[in-house]
Amino acid sequence: MAAPAEFPAEFVKPWKELLASHRSDQVNDFPNHHVTNPDSLITTSVPRSLYVGTGYSIYTRALLPAIAAAKHSVHFVTCYWAASPTLDAVRETLLQLASSRAQHQGAVSPLRVTIGFSSRGLLQKLFHTSSRDGHIYPPAQWVRLGLPDEPTLRRRGIDMTVKSLFFTPLSVMHPKYVIVDGTRAFVPSCNVSWERWFEGCVEIEGDVVSTLLAFHERVWGTGAGPSTSTDCRPPETRGDTIHAQEEDSQTLDSATSSTGMIRGDEASATQSIKLSLPAPVPTILLPSPHHRNPRFSFFPFLSQSNPPMTPLNAALLTLFADARREITILTPNLTSWAVLDALLAALARGVDVQIRTSRGMMLIEQLVTAGTTTARCINKLIKKYRQLQTPKRPPDLEAQPVAPGKLEILYYKPPASRKENDDEDEPVVSHIKVTMVDGDYLVLGSGNMDRASWWTSQELGVLFHVPGFDGHKLWDGVLDRRTEVVFRSRHH
Repeated sequence: MAAPAEFPAEFVKPWKELLASHRSDQVNDFPNHHVTNPDSLITTSVPRSLYVGTGYSIYTRALLPAIAAAKHSVHFVTCYWAASPTLDAVRETLLQLASSRAQHQGAVSPLRVTIGFSSRGLLQKLFHTSSRDGHIYPPAQWVRLGLPDEPTLRRRGIDMTVKSLFFTPLSVMHPKYVIVDGTRAFVPSCNVSWERWFEGCVEIEGDVVSTLLAFHERVWGTGAGPSTSTDCRPPETRGDTIHAQEEDSQTLDSATSSTGMIRGDEASATQSIKLSLPAPVPTILLPSPHHRNPRFSFFPFLSQSNPPMTPLNAALLTLFADARREITILTPNLTSWAVLDALLAALARGVDVQIRTSRGMMLIEQLVTAGTTTARCINKLIKKYRQLQTPKRPPDLEAQPVAPGKLEILYYKPPASRKENDDEDEPVVSHIKVTMVDGDYLVLGSGNMDRASWWTSQELGVLFHVPGFDGHKLWDGVLDRRTEVVFRSRHH
């Protein structure tokens, strides 16, 4: 396998400079290990698969089969935890895991399972501890959480910890990921909930998993038992596992091509692809840590503070500022003025911008956290874009004016035929979070382009440098059939 390339200095240098210029503001963030050493976030990864569909389908096709096959450790983090078919499937998977260990002849090594979530309901959030140690749920409460009872798991050598973190008034822990056996991770956009939303997920291996484990331990580690980030296998065994899987991968002609599109019903939103890359991909883990905003206002539109310069926020702003050709954004909501301003600046430079979002999604949350809505922000963006299109005389009369880039804004719209049939696998809105810039950079994870994600929530993104990556065809193929045009500039 070829040696991994380094992350391009043309991105890393301005990103690190932006972080350094705000270092004093971030020293009390949670976690803050990267503040004095952002290089600790720069790593490589081996992307294995991409999945799209409803949250339930992503759990049942990707996350839960991986958990069921765990041998040593499972670290499972989500934001929202609610009674739902997804939660039922989580419980059944843990029971299946216990049953499979019972059938194993001879002694089996202990299996460490940690579950972390942030939001379970209004009362839970109102009375939640403000300690960064969070709340550990005693085993007697596991069944009320929809989980198996402790004796069933402990008899099979499964040691489980369940913990929640939430910081009043609005700071949820929004990341979602699953780490299995310290060598394999999944980063989905979906929660444990009943919502039929369009979601995405990436499966990754390689060095990034160790970086993610370090983040996990700093946020969710309790010190109340075995280390939640310790994989029982020796390093040489972990490496052998990865290389064995790499040898099984199909070799492709394209350096960053995707293969193995798995299609059932082509009209369905449930799709996946297997990825085969000739070398590990330059990757940066991008936390947006929890922080206290000293100028926080319960009326967000009265707050004049800039968004905290977290690794994720700084990376997105750097990508937008350096974009040369095109920016593509998939987000449930769009209420962050920092994003809107950055996109307008890119458009003014001639960069094309495409935004896919949802109509009327989580309106109350938008109003509470941003004092506005996606629809209002889109209208403002369109108005300012039209002003860009008005020819202006440049200060240098000999300079050629730059034509603004093309702008396209699309709402998610379920196909009428599937909506009428109320197909269970048909999403009603889009909740996937994707940013692509110039066909070179891809960001996946939990962060939205809304005020909550940029100011108050803890988020987690993964940035890949993948020139020529064509995996976006996975969600493009689904969303192109589920599109309502809000705005499309004339020169499209």
